[in-house]
Amino acid sequence: MQRLLATALLAALLPAAPLGAAENLPPVEVFAPVPCLACIDWAEHLRQNGFSVTMKETADMAALKKRLKVPAAVESVHTARVAGYFIEGHVPAEDIKELLKEKPKARGLAVPGLPAGAPGREASNPSCERGCTVLDSTPEQREVRRELYDTLLVDLKGQTRIFNRH
Repeated sequence: MQRLLATALLAALLPAAPLGAAENLPPVEVFAPVPCLACIDWAEHLRQNGFSVTMKETADMAALKKRLKVPAAVESVHTARVAGYFIEGHVPAEDIKELLKEKPKARGLAVPGLPAGAPGREASNPSCERGCTVLDSTPEQREVRRELYDTLLVDLKGQTRIFNRH
């Protein structure tokens, strides 16, 4: 809990958007269990891409996902809300920006599971108990192992279609 609070404090001190960012993006609320360092890394990815992000520790993620109508088949660890949409898992900032531009009638976007190399899953943290990308064991051999993944659009009926491929 202290690490999450320290990260939130540090994030509040950092600029919310890169210098020169002209986009007017809505704020993002990220709900995550404790500890989840990959969730914090994903929130930082959003900040680096111009979003204002608030982290909220959430003990009952299942209840939150049910309330936001996140289908079980697309669940990941963290869940976010932005402009009336849910964002489930390690969705790239570019996909969220595209969603906000297109404004489809949908529940939200999802990257199911924990694909290696997705935003927030590029680096290893030895204290991360779940969700961190596995790297080679020695510093000289450190390379991100990346897997292909899809960002899914979840429509109002809970059906999915591929929104973007990565």
